[in-house]
Amino acid sequence: MLTLVLTHGAGSNRNAPLLVAIERALSEHEVTVIRYDLPFRQARSTGPPRPADGAADRAGLRAQVEAARARGGAVWLGGVSYGGRQASMLAAEAPDLADGLLLLSYPLHPPGKPAQLRTTHLPQIRVPTLIIQGSKDPFGSPEEITAALELISARKRLVMLSNAGHDLGRDKTAAAAVIAQEFLNFRTG
Repeated sequence: MLTLVLTHGAGSNRNAPLLVAIERALSEHEVTVIRYDLPFRQARSTGPPRPADGAADRAGLRAQVEAARARGGAVWLGGVSYGGRQASMLAAEAPDLADGLLLLSYPLHPPGKPAQLRTTHLPQIRVPTLIIQGSKDPFGSPEEITAALELISARKRLVMLSNAGHDLGRDKTAAAAVIAQEFLNFRTG
């Protein structure tokens, strides 16, 4: 039994087309996907998270992972952009919480501000980490993401989606198929 707790980016929610497509793609392989609305989104239906929301968002993710763990089997944690960043920070804070990380469109830095790296927690990650990034993502170039990934001492893999931006491409079903296959290959590798 395998569960993936998966959350959304700053401008979205649990019903984002990509998350729904990933759930569908993985359900064919008997992976339970829990699409989770972060607490900031539960509190407000629109708008981005505020800087003070991070701790509550991680606490919400922790509760989801713990509930999934109580049902048995392996539990992976993942998210898109902001959600992935919160998932990675939680994995750094609580190294035994999840069995692995799936980070989609990791927001390495704000667009146009490559000096503002969001990497201080990466060396504390101790679980297998799969990052799937668009090759044209303004939140981190392929070279920048590759360098950041080296900070993680656990098993890791970077998959670049050619010609995709931060949204990982217009065709969410096609992107989800690639993400699902890479996830299934990586988790058993």
